[in-house]
Amino acid sequence: MRPTRYRAAALTAAVAMTMAACSGEESGGSEQTDGTTGGVTTLTVGASVTPHAEILEFVDDELAADAGIDLEIVEYTDYIQPNVQLAEGQLDANFFQHLPYYEAEVEEKGYEFEHFDGVHIEPFGVYSSSVTDLEDLPDGAQIGVPNDPSNQARALELLQEGGVFALADVENPSVFDIAENPKNVELVELEAAQLVRTLEDFDAAVINGNYALEGGLNPAEDALVLEPGEDNPYANLVAVRAEDVEDPAILTLDELLHSDEVRDFISERWPAGEIVPAF
Repeated sequence: MRPTRYRAAALTAAVAMTMAACSGEESGGSEQTDGTTGGVTTLTVGASVTPHAEILEFVDDELAADAGIDLEIVEYTDYIQPNVQLAEGQLDANFFQHLPYYEAEVEEKGYEFEHFDGVHIEPFGVYSSSVTDLEDLPDGAQIGVPNDPSNQARALELLQEGGVFALADVENPSVFDIAENPKNVELVELEAAQLVRTLEDFDAAVINGNYALEGGLNPAEDALVLEPGEDNPYANLVAVRAEDVEDPAILTLDELLHSDEVRDFISERWPAGEIVPAF
């Protein structure tokens, strides 16, 4: 069965009303009416466009019906609204974030969420439209980095690994924690989704794997430095409201996302390691 898919314009009232209507009438979360029809439970799941929505679409097309669930996939192009709308009850679950981002959001916003184990890893990469080696960055180069704390620390550590500068020995470094800066680079903070769109404005930028793919970049081929997949703590996961963590339909979704079929789909869909299974 093909899923119903929405492209979320995250701050518009019309889309919020549409999603609220879908959740209230069909979805199985605790704040909504029973979404079970004919033995099939509908779940409304928020997801980033690539690769999360693609993975969910595969689950819905190939695995969900036999497991008694149906997915309505709501696509987002930002990292803010999926958690906001999960907390508000407009989604039953979301699938877009890694654990450090999730933990920072829960601590800052006070969300009463739970999460499941990671499904896949999107390696962070450093990209440039002007140089082919970080050694060739000019003095005073401007480098775009994400402005949210968890992804910023991840970006800075990758730039350090690439030899651009040295960081102070602190946990979760920020732009203020550069200890040695031989090229006098300037770090410019932007919302993560904006970095791939503004790449040509910088000498280089550190871009999340999903946004790189959406922007037509191939992390395995185009990144000057690419984060390793092995032992990577940034696996993307499914989050739910705490009250729904034992919901049978949500447990089924998580089980399907950790199936051999999904692992094979990820490996075959992104064979160069652009996206890496985390289980």
